[in-house]
Amino acid sequence: MPRLNPSTLIFYPRPVDPMWHCAYASHMNRRKSKENCYKLPLAYFPGFWSLITLLFLSSVPAYAEWAAVEKDYLLPGLQTVYVDPESIRREGNLVTLWQLIDFKLMQGSARGPHRFLSTRTHKQFDCAEQRLRLLAFTEFSRGMGTGTPADGYVDKANWLSVEPDSINQALWEVACGKE
Repeated sequence: MPRLNPSTLIFYPRPVDPMWHCAYASHMNRRKSKENCYKLPLAYFPGFWSLITLLFLSSVPAYAEWAAVEKDYLLPGLQTVYVDPESIRREGNLVTLWQLIDFKLMQGSARGPHRFLSTRTHKQFDCAEQRLRLLAFTEFSRGMGTGTPADGYVDKANWLSVEPDSINQALWEVACGKE
């Protein structure tokens, strides 16, 4: 076996540290090879940018901040009714808001085309007349307004009265401040 001369050996940083970059130094002595090795900044690595992107995306909420509407007559244990407080808009006696119903059991006919676990509805309330109308309605295959959406038919011209002890009564109280 040939004898190695220590002056011709090149000492590289540990190979497990991917942040070190060394110039090709087969012809350099030890001091020169150390001068030509340098540590790359963290921003040069794709993993760094992936981590930054992941942290940014995880700080953005995936859906609206829903607040539960709790009344004894709203079938606790079978469904939870939510309202998005940020969506409440008032114009005179008219108030619009978004409602979400999250069911504990699958809804819809087993033979029907669409089964769902949650619904999201845009409603408009007339506080003075105690009535409402639907502006938009969507059923979702999963809970909390996620999964496959299916839009429902809405007759925007049809006003309905707010029935006592109903979901609409609870939402009318939230919308119109009549608690």
